[in-house]
Parts: sequence; structure tokens; C-alpha cells
Amino acid sequence: MKTADCDILILPGLGGSDDGHWQVRWASRLSTGRVVEQADWHNPDPEAWCGRIVEAVTQATRPVILIAHSLGVVATILAVPAFPTGVVRGAVLVALPDVETTPNLPDAVRRFAPIPRRPLPFPALVVASRDDPYCSYARAEGFALAWGATTVDAGHSGHINIASGHGPWPEGLMRLAGFMKDL
Repeated sequence: MKTADCDILILPGLGGSDDGHWQVRWASRLSTGRVVEQADWHNPDPEAWCGRIVEAVTQATRPVILIAHSLGVVATILAVPAFPTGVVRGAVLVALPDVETTPNLPDAVRRFAPIPRRPLPFPALVVASRDDPYCSYARAEGFALAWGATTVDAGHSGHINIASGHGPWPEGLMRLAGFMKDL
């Protein structure tokens, strides 16, 4: 699948993605990419966030590829049962936060627990870091297994955001291209 043949929905996490974040850069670089906006990036409501994602998927005019980061991953997983059948063709899920067990997460984020563990109805990559402060690699790998997704080991990459040195993140863009080629 080529990017021109699909709608690429980019789903940021808590606080949204700043201008230098790889998700914002990708949205401006990919002609069919767009960020799915949330009403309140700093006080996330699971129902509202999932509703916006479902709305974006439902309104898509082409097959959908989801690119989620952090809390956007959890909101995506929660929203999956409400997606129209067959519209989403794949997902790249980056830096999943473990909202169930990680002690240093804001209380608002914990409202997204528990994280469903049912198989996804589309192919997915779970990109996980060995030193993400919000989710151990083993937990990320366990979620990927439950979802029927492929785990991508990002090495020691922190939370795969600006703070960890991932502004443009060209390696991620190459991984996306390889993933889409096989869809």
C-alpha cells in the first residue's frame, strides 16, 4: 500500500505533539496524513478521545493507517471495537504507556485502564523502547502478543519523543514505509 492510497491518521498522546515532534513532522510530510485533534490534550477523557478517533476513522474516504504515540496508543486500542469493519488496514503503535502499572503517570491517564488484550482485526507494529520510563519492554511485548502485533525493538530510545532525541525520527518513517509495503 502506498501513502497516497490511504488516509493516515496520526494520534498523539497526552499534551498533543509539539511542532518538533516526529508525529507533527510526519503529518506535514505525508500528503494524506493528518493529526486527529482532541478537545483537551492536557485533561484526557477516555470516552472523548476514543470518540474522536472513531469519528476520524468513520469519516475516512480511503483505507486507514493509524500512527499512534503514547496515550494515543491506549486510546486507539480502546476505540477498536467501534471502528467500521475493514476500514483500518494497519497501525503503528509507538511508546505505549502502561497505564495499569506505571507509578509515575498522571491520574487522568490512569482512567484509560485497563488496556484491552483482544487481538486486533488488522496488522500492527508495537514499537517499544528498552528504557521507556512509562512502560517496560516486557510489558509492551506482552501487549503486542495479546493484540497479535509484531514487536519492534527500538533499543534504548526513551519514550521516543523530542525529549529522547526523536524529532524527525527517520528510522520510524522507514519502518512505516516497510510496514505499508507489506499491506
